[in-house]
Amino acid sequence: MIFRLPTLFFLISFFYYGFNSANAQITVCDSCEFTSVKAGIKAAKPGDTVLIKAGLYKENSIIIDKPITLLGENLPTIDGEDKGDIIQVFADDVTIDGLKLINVGSSYTEDYAAIRVSRAKNFVIQNLELRKIFFGIYLEKAREGIVRNNNILGDAVSEHNSGNGIQLWYSKKIEITNNSIQKVRDGIYLEFADDCRITKNLSKDNLRYGLHFMFSNDDVYNDNVFENNGAGVAVMFSKRIHMKRNKFQYNWGTAAYGLLLKEINDAEIANNIFEENTTGINVEGSNRVNYTGNTFKNNGWAIKVKGACYNNEFINNNFLYNSFDVSYNARLNDNKFHQNFWSEYTGYDLDEDGFGDVPYRPVKLFSYIVNRTPETIILMRSLFVDIIDFSEKVSPVFTPDNLLDEAPLMKKYSW
Repeated sequence: MIFRLPTLFFLISFFYYGFNSANAQITVCDSCEFTSVKAGIKAAKPGDTVLIKAGLYKENSIIIDKPITLLGENLPTIDGEDKGDIIQVFADDVTIDGLKLINVGSSYTEDYAAIRVSRAKNFVIQNLELRKIFFGIYLEKAREGIVRNNNILGDAVSEHNSGNGIQLWYSKKIEITNNSIQKVRDGIYLEFADDCRITKNLSKDNLRYGLHFMFSNDDVYNDNVFENNGAGVAVMFSKRIHMKRNKFQYNWGTAAYGLLLKEINDAEIANNIFEENTTGINVEGSNRVNYTGNTFKNNGWAIKVKGACYNNEFINNNFLYNSFDVSYNARLNDNKFHQNFWSEYTGYDLDEDGFGDVPYRPVKLFSYIVNRTPETIILMRSLFVDIIDFSEKVSPVFTPDNLLDEAPLMKKYSW
């Protein structure tokens, strides 16, 4: 049988990589042939697994430049000794699993990270514990990867000398799921990161934002918990985002909110819970956003709508016991409020169709006054405030006269 040259080259390559690379395992431990992680990786061939036994390994700048699996047994610890990046990935098809990484070290000029993935794809980073970090997991120009089941605990004290738990920069199609991120600057940060899925993560007790992303389009954020962060979650300059079944809670402070939307277009915010935040959602310059099935409970302001917000719809949401349900800073309204439940609604339903017969005006005159003069908040719940709110409700002068819910729900919406 005669083989042509391309066919012969393919067969040689297949047999070489098939028999020399697949399923080989290299073990690293104190008493093994390879006593350092770097030595184990250097000896590995594409497709090999480097198994790291339990123990302490003081190493940094560990470079992975070939498709291998770096697997820890009984959570071995790699101590970076505060010297910068601990593991750097520059190859496709890399898996890092079951390690504890500590002591990254901080810098005012470099974004040091426990794990850095650069210009790589098809990677998996999972089951890690990261402690005493600057940045935790840093993805730059990476794509089609998975970051899951990691526990990231920082010790951030101030924003200027702390980094983010999980950071994406110019990355696409990344799945970030079931991670716990605490006590860093931003829990999860995305910039120019498109087609990503952020699901089932806990991001709490962070200095600034639980989630912060900018210029990132077509992303999905579902089933996450953002709790007790400095300012909450910030979403800016992005299109076609979907945020569903998340919890935004206990984000208190003079400039805190559950969710900030700035310059967001064509998005869906559905079935989320906003509970005990200074402001549930702070909206500015956002258009064609659908808010459906959300619950706003015990917030200072449920929703603050600022300038340049058009063609947004608020339908089937629950507004429960907020100090202010809706706040506007202008008299013009181009948004729709329809069939929401308002705990302060006192109307009636004579035809028993489930909708109030009297429209509800959610914007109070006092909220307008507080927006302009915050010090007046001390008058809240006074008789004077009740009188001016009632007069504005009867004959709107300062608040948008067309901002009303024509068919408020008589019972809470459930989904």
